[in-house]
Amino acid sequence: MAEHKEDRKIEREEHQDKRIEETGQATLDESGKLGNIHLISIIGEIEGHENLSNNSKTTKYEHILPSLAAIEDSKDIQGVLVLLNTMGGDVEAGLAIAEMIASLSKPTVSLVLGGSHSIGVPIAVSTDYSYIVPTGTMVIHPVRMSGMVIGVAQTFDYFKQIQDRITGFVCSHCNINKDTLESLMTETGILTKDVGTILVGEEAVKYGIIDEVGGIDRAIAKLHEMIPES
Repeated sequence: MAEHKEDRKIEREEHQDKRIEETGQATLDESGKLGNIHLISIIGEIEGHENLSNNSKTTKYEHILPSLAAIEDSKDIQGVLVLLNTMGGDVEAGLAIAEMIASLSKPTVSLVLGGSHSIGVPIAVSTDYSYIVPTGTMVIHPVRMSGMVIGVAQTFDYFKQIQDRITGFVCSHCNINKDTLESLMTETGILTKDVGTILVGEEAVKYGIIDEVGGIDRAIAKLHEMIPES
């Protein structure tokens, strides 16, 4: 009997290791004593409809969206922890992930490690509460498009619509106002070869984008605090 239990434990650990390797996800506290927490990591570049190079670290939205739907439907998972260290990526995929996280009925907490740049910003603020480590960074900049841009009025209107979707989402999920956010996006004196602003740790809290400076200990403690007692 003891040997059977040990085999099952090894099998569960192997399954979890494989899941982390393939999708960057895991379920914490499987005893259920304090409530299961599902961990999702948003790392590297957020991949959209096109596959990126095999040499790139990516977060695939086709992995994240079904997982979020399964989390919402699960009776066992009671909270979600989102870890971010991302350079940004596909705007539509990033917004889709952010909207899914924001619509979860279960408590959610995000933690910015390293950086959460560009479209990573809406994901970081999509949770019920957010943290950033003291050395964590967030780059706020306007929407960029790759490839040839046709210089007609309709093109710039389209850019503005995308920009408004992003700023609207961010401002509705944190404590920064639209004018301040747009001024950070168009700052010209901070990034050497680009427009935008880089915020480090406490600065992101000062501007009202992130709720608090803290690490994994505070993020997990906050999530347990938010999970209702059964």
